[in-house]
Order: sequence, then C-alpha cells, then structure tokens
Amino acid sequence: MSLPKWNDPDLKAGTMIRTAIWLVTEIGVGNTFTKEIHRGAFVGIAQADRRLRDLRAYGWIIHTSAEDVTLNSNEQRFVAAGVKVWERGERRRTAESKLTAKMRKAVFADNDYQCTVCGIAGGEEYPDGHRTSAVLFVSRRRVILPTGQLSDAFTTECSRCRAGGAQGTIDIAAFFKRVSELGCAERAVFIRWAEDGRRSALDRVWAMYRQLPTDMRDDIHRQLIRG
Repeated sequence: MSLPKWNDPDLKAGTMIRTAIWLVTEIGVGNTFTKEIHRGAFVGIAQADRRLRDLRAYGWIIHTSAEDVTLNSNEQRFVAAGVKVWERGERRRTAESKLTAKMRKAVFADNDYQCTVCGIAGGEEYPDGHRTSAVLFVSRRRVILPTGQLSDAFTTECSRCRAGGAQGTIDIAAFFKRVSELGCAERAVFIRWAEDGRRSALDRVWAMYRQLPTDMRDDIHRQLIRG
C-alpha cells in the first residue's frame, strides 16, 4: 500500500497524520531534522509541534537533545515509526487498548526498571562512550495464544532496543516447539532463567541503586567503600 502525499490538499487528514507521512517519506528513519524544517513544511499550523509530539503516544520514537546528546538543541532525530496512524483501524485499536499511567508503572516495576532486551537500567549511560542515558518505554507485543486467539503483552525496552528490535507477533505454540527442541542441559538452564527472571540478586540491587538520586547514590558509594 503506497502512502498518500503528506501535502495533498485533497487528503482528509489532520496534522498529526500528515506529519507521520512527512517523517516517513521526506525525512526517513535515522535522519535528523530541525524544528524550523518541520514548521516550514507545515506553515500556518499553530499546533504543528504538538501534533508531532502526539505521535509518541502511538509508538513513534523521535529523539531530541534530551535523549541524544549528539543532537543540537533545535534538532530532532526520527528513530522509529510506530502505529500506521494514517490507517483508521490501526488508530482505533491503539486508542481502545491504550495503557494508563498506572499500568505503565506496573510494567516497569515488573521488569525491575530494566530493558528486557539488553538489561540496561533506566537512566544508566550506554557503555559506548556517547554519554547517552537509557530511556525506558513500554512496548506492546501481539501474541498468538495456543487457541489461535490474539492478545496483547507489554514489556519494557530502552529506546535503542525498541528502535532496532523486531516488532512482530509472538506465537506461543512456536515458542513451545522451540523449547521442546532444546537439549536436556539447555532446557534446565532455561527453566532456571524462567524461575529467577534471568536476573541475579546483583542485577536487582543494581536496578534499585540506579533509581536513586545522584547525591544518594554517591553517599551509598562512599559508605560501601568505607566498608
């Protein structure tokens, strides 16, 4: 399905939808743009900046200098596209199953405030030298149950893993088939991981530590050094 032109005067769509199409067709994933370029594309639209931010509620990842220190204050990076908001059915399904703040907090807590893909804690700097701190998001996964029914599952991912990870459907029957193909030793390891979340006590202590304010972390560090 080809996308409509974002600036087609006959397109019956709001600024948020036009902005989504503009990002995909004019900017491209991974590329940067400035607020001036965006405003220039949507001349005369007073709420253009807000409509751009509204896309985040639909899983679109757009970084500013707050999330990516390599960006200037007026730059933004289009990291990943989310829900196809130009398709009415996709928007409706998202609205009907939108997470509340309480639900989102519960997902974070259930995952120890760590990315379930790479294990980084929220606020922790990535070890690649770019001085970028991890920002955590709740990601939605479509799950095919053994009965064939579709369900939603939620997990915690950092912005990098969310942008680069697979967003496909999880088939439970296919999962059990793969487990059955494991050797006895591998199956035992997997069961042990499932029991403890593949996180040791050290991982859980580290996640708790990372949630503390900087001054408290420094104080705890000094106390630990003194023994």
